[in-house]
Amino acid sequence: MRNDAFDLSRRSFLDRVLMATAGAGVAAAAPWAAQAAGRDPLAGPRVRIGVIGTGDRGRTLIRNILKTRNCTVAAVCDNFALNLEKGRALVGANTPAFADHRAMLDAGGLDAVVIATPLDLHARQTLDVFGAGLHVWCEKAMARTIKDCSAMVKASQDRGKVLQIGHQRMFHPTYLNALRRAKAGEIGPITQIRASWHRNTSWRRPIPEGSTDRKINWRLYRESSAGLMTELATHQLQIGNWFLEDIPTRVIGSGSICFWKDGREVYDQVALIYEYSGGRKLVYTSLLNNARYGCEEQIQGSKGTIEPELGRIYQEVPPKVLALQRMQEDVKRGHKRVVPIGGATWFPELPVTTPGESLGWGEYDETMLQFEGFGEAVRAGKPLPGLLAQAYAASVASLLGEQAMDRGEAMTWPTDLVKL
Repeated sequence: MRNDAFDLSRRSFLDRVLMATAGAGVAAAAPWAAQAAGRDPLAGPRVRIGVIGTGDRGRTLIRNILKTRNCTVAAVCDNFALNLEKGRALVGANTPAFADHRAMLDAGGLDAVVIATPLDLHARQTLDVFGAGLHVWCEKAMARTIKDCSAMVKASQDRGKVLQIGHQRMFHPTYLNALRRAKAGEIGPITQIRASWHRNTSWRRPIPEGSTDRKINWRLYRESSAGLMTELATHQLQIGNWFLEDIPTRVIGSGSICFWKDGREVYDQVALIYEYSGGRKLVYTSLLNNARYGCEEQIQGSKGTIEPELGRIYQEVPPKVLALQRMQEDVKRGHKRVVPIGGATWFPELPVTTPGESLGWGEYDETMLQFEGFGEAVRAGKPLPGLLAQAYAASVASLLGEQAMDRGEAMTWPTDLVKL
C-alpha cells in the first residue's frame, strides 16, 4: 500500500470510530476510542517502544506498531535466538536486540514496553518495566493468576504508569457501531449473550532445534496457561461485560480433555455460564476439534440480535400462527374460513435465516489504532479511560471460569479486587 493510500485508509478508519462513538451513552461506554481517535498522532515525538517477545504474535504487533504515526520500535528482545532474529528482520539491523529483557531496560532509550511473552511471564516482566520507570502494553490475558492480575493493576497505580492490555475489539468500528445500536435500544433489553470460539487444531506446535516442548507449547500446560480460557475466552468475556455494562456475579462450568489426548494439561473443551444481575447470562463454549461455528458472539435482546463478529444486526421475526390456533381465534370472533385438512399444527423452531442488516464492515486496522491510542496515553502520562478496567474484569472472569471447572462448583465474583 502506498503511503498516501494508507493515510486515506487511516483517516476513514478514524472517521468511522468517531461516528461509532457519537451519541448518548456510547462515549461513556467506550471513552477510550473517542479519546484515541480525537488526538493528532503527529503532535509530538514518536514514542520509543521496546518489544519483549518476538514470536508469531509479537511480530504481528511489531508490524502494527510500525504502521502508526506516533510510535516506533526502538528495541526488541527474545530469549529464543530464532525468534529474535525474525523480529530484528522487521525493524532493521540497527535496532538494538537483547536476549534478556532486563538488559534491554538497563540500556535505556525507551519510553514504553510491549510484552508478548507466555502468560506466566506477564506479571513479572510488567513489574520489571514499571520498576524501570516505563509504561506497559501487555497482551491479553493479563496474567496466570488473579493475584498477579491485581498486582499489575496496583503497580500501575502506585507508579503512575500506563498499563494497557491488548483487547483490540474495543477499538473496532464494527463493534463500536454494534454498541451504539444496542445502546439506542434497537434490540431491546439484552438478556443473554452466547459466545463461542471453536477451532479444529491440536494447538501443538513443532519444536525447533534449540528449544523445548514447554517453551514452545506453553499454552498446553497449567503452569503457564489456562488454555482456552486465557488464550481465547478473554476476548469474548470482555465483549459480554461491555455490552451488559456489568461484571458477572458468579460462574459455573465444565471442562475436559475430550479429544486431544497428547499429554496436555489444559482442557480442549469448555462450557460455562456466567450469571449477571437481573438473571442475565453469558453462555460460552470453546473446543479444539470442530471449527464449524468458529468465533462468534450473539447478543440477544427482546427485539433483535447483534452478531458483531459477523458484522450483522437482526430484528426479531414475528412467530407463525398455527392452523389450530388461527381456527380457535376465528371461532371466538365468529369468522369463517377454509381450514385445510392436514394443515400444520406445529412448526419446527429452526434458526431464523433472515439476512439482517450490515453494521458496517471493511478493512479496519483496530490493532494499529490501539497502539496509536497507547502512544497518546504514554505522551500524556495518563491511561486511556476505561480500558484497564475492562481488561482486568475479563482476565479475572476467565480465571474464575477455570476455577469453576476445576472445582466443579459455582464461583462467585471476588470481593478483594483492586478498585479502578
